[in-house]
Amino acid sequence: MKRALISVSNKKGIVELASGLEKLGYEILSTGGTYTVLEQAGINVIKVADVTGFPEILDGRVKTLHPKIHGGILARRIPEHMQELERNGIQPIDMVVVNLYPFRQTVSKPGVTLEEAIENIDIGGPSMVRSAAKNYKDVIVVVKPENYANILQELQETGDISPEMRLKLALEAFSHTAAYDSMISAYLAGFDDQLFQDHMTLAGEKVYELRYGENPHQKACFYRTLTPESGLADATQLNGKELSYNNIIDTQAAWSLVKEFSQPACVIVKHTNPCGTATANTLLEAYERAFAADSLSAFGGIIALNRTVDEATAEKIAEPFMEVVIAPGYEEAALNRLQQKKNLRVLQMDIEPGSRLLLRSVDGGFVVQEADTAEVDERELQFVTQAKPTEEQMKDLLFAWKLVKHVKSNAIVTAKDGVTLGVGAGQMNRVGAAAIALQDKQCQGAVLASDAFFPFRDTVDLAAAHGIKAIIQPGGSIRDQESIDACNEHGIAMVFTGQRHFRH
Repeated sequence: MKRALISVSNKKGIVELASGLEKLGYEILSTGGTYTVLEQAGINVIKVADVTGFPEILDGRVKTLHPKIHGGILARRIPEHMQELERNGIQPIDMVVVNLYPFRQTVSKPGVTLEEAIENIDIGGPSMVRSAAKNYKDVIVVVKPENYANILQELQETGDISPEMRLKLALEAFSHTAAYDSMISAYLAGFDDQLFQDHMTLAGEKVYELRYGENPHQKACFYRTLTPESGLADATQLNGKELSYNNIIDTQAAWSLVKEFSQPACVIVKHTNPCGTATANTLLEAYERAFAADSLSAFGGIIALNRTVDEATAEKIAEPFMEVVIAPGYEEAALNRLQQKKNLRVLQMDIEPGSRLLLRSVDGGFVVQEADTAEVDERELQFVTQAKPTEEQMKDLLFAWKLVKHVKSNAIVTAKDGVTLGVGAGQMNRVGAAAIALQDKQCQGAVLASDAFFPFRDTVDLAAAHGIKAIIQPGGSIRDQESIDACNEHGIAMVFTGQRHFRH
């Protein structure tokens, strides 16, 4: 008689699987809560403790860590191993169905303690999974409930599982335990504030495969990182088809920026750069001003809002063609209006801090850095010119400074009255970025922000020619005095932040 050991955290479909295996002549072994579920369902199930002759001890910490379990799993079906099992009174185990404690869900709960997290680290489960996966040619290992039906069908039709399926299941098993260990490692590293460990492990859970990547000839997939922090992969989609690769990247860019503002704000992004951003007293006004800032570029863009969307704002959003709207909530009437646009992807997501670390891949590796969460301390600003910004100009300078750190370097932003006028993004020289931000714009009395210092005075001279009255930039160039002198000549106020905001 064949044996299956079943011990799962996720009980979905487990009764149907066990019932099917029992009909195929399998003897079922189990532990703890899984045993109770199967017994109550009428399955003839044997306690692991009755097999080992040893009770569960240490509050359930030790249940399956026993030679009669691991010997039965790891034994190859060769005469020498089978004879050794017989000498030691061990019966082979032919199938292991195990999935692990929900560690991510546990540590994501508010107020969870380190002690609670430690108690939710599964030891016996990963050990059984790894043992079975190592011996996959002789032992079927199952960690995903969605595989139950296919496995039962194949066993019913052929009496066995194909070598190809066995290898696939083994890969899933090792990936399952690797991801689990990665979650624990990431949690403990964060708890101990160790951002950069000697060995960094990354784990992802597939959300869905994408139709294609940046371009139709590129394959792509969307994964959720298995860390306690929530993110875009956890957003609730309320309308529209699945996000595309470019949607995901652009939505993240828009969401990261709109979270910067405490006032009602709207950000519209195209190709990861904000083409229109505005704050206002109401969400509707913020949207209307952001859209009007560059309505041509906004077409087909991504809208991010930092307040619950009301019906009036939804009515305006629904007028042009847009790809995605993301907000922390929607009034019922607003959602009903947006859902009339069948192709508009509507996402809902709580405003929470983002990931602490940012990763970028390179050939053969990756680089990791802290997220750029630096905020300017107004008390540390340096007012370096004869002219000083007015109160209104100061508000616009701080608005533009928040925005410029979300624009590809070299980056220049012009703004007035809490709305963008121009955005110069991703240029190879700073004056070129300024020329784009200032081109054909009415900038009289507006402000300008630069993500890095001015190596020459040319940007100041260009800004003056377009009516810019105040500039905010990091400072720190050996030619800072040239830019200061140029501002003094033109009557422009300039403020140094001491911070640079490159975004590559």
